[in-house]
Amino acid sequence: MQARQMSTGRRNPRRRARAVLTVGSALVAVVAGVLAPAPAGATPGTAAEARKLVEEAAHQLTVIDEQVHEAELIVAAQQQAAATAAQQARDAQAALAEFEPALRAIAQSGYTGKTQSRVAAFLTSESAAELVQQMTTLDMIADHTNRVVARVAAAQAEAQRAQAAADAAAATAAAGLGKLAEQKAEVERKATEYQADFARLSAAEQTVVTESIAGRAIQAPSAVDLPVVPGSAVAIAIETALAQVGDAYQHGGTGPDRFDCSGLTSYAYAAAGYTLPHSSRAQSTMGQQVSRSELQPGDLVFYYTPVSHVALYIGNGMIVHARTYGSPVAVTSVDQAGYRWAVRLTG
Repeated sequence: MQARQMSTGRRNPRRRARAVLTVGSALVAVVAGVLAPAPAGATPGTAAEARKLVEEAAHQLTVIDEQVHEAELIVAAQQQAAATAAQQARDAQAALAEFEPALRAIAQSGYTGKTQSRVAAFLTSESAAELVQQMTTLDMIADHTNRVVARVAAAQAEAQRAQAAADAAAATAAAGLGKLAEQKAEVERKATEYQADFARLSAAEQTVVTESIAGRAIQAPSAVDLPVVPGSAVAIAIETALAQVGDAYQHGGTGPDRFDCSGLTSYAYAAAGYTLPHSSRAQSTMGQQVSRSELQPGDLVFYYTPVSHVALYIGNGMIVHARTYGSPVAVTSVDQAGYRWAVRLTG
């Protein structure tokens, strides 16, 4: 089955390259504030305080995860822009090279200027008619030569511009990759700290934290019991997502046995032939937005402000989602803290 690329619009490659470079220059400013180390807080004095701090850390990690996913999309676009610009530079150089034979022919013809050639024509012409004919021919040669030289100059300027754009795009992509590596390392550090804090809680406290952040897990239904058309794209996506219930949560996970929230929805819809970006915020801008009362199986549901979590609605008030650190993929109620809106990808 050929994957359908879900998109919000198309751009001219050169405009897109310029736009990506502009976005790329702001990447550090956008993400640095979110990933900056937080000031050390007071040591919790009670189990309740510790549980609350862990809850807050879990939510902050979902925000950080989403920022990293957005950064990944930006860097991928930067790399594509660099590749496009490099190809444009190669095309411009090839166009310039095509003029080389014409330039050599002009040089070998001995053409030294219109005035000198006109004098030679006057001295060698045997009649007025022949002089007019030679003058006309010289004018045609001069016009052709001037056009060739002008086109060469334009091609050379375009080649230089394209190469400069390619160099700039490559530098931006390299800087983006470096920054992204730093961001991922910071996420891993924060996740390790969170998991250590979570492990210090009692089993009952861990359950409270998980349910507060990600909802109470309920028995996963069979896909055949849900209000979906068998064999449809929605049915395939839901069946695929439900098959992952119990799989571990992992930052950046896209399957087949470890997932984060947008990794799970991307994986489920990929099985149905749809390509989704690995970002809950990017997914929230796709398709048709629908209200809570309009929810249908297959809709993507989003949470928090700004959006940093996505789930797949499966019908009967239930969602399946990769919930949070330390919590496996599960089915829960759609009505949990931070609900924002939903989108429908299929017609």
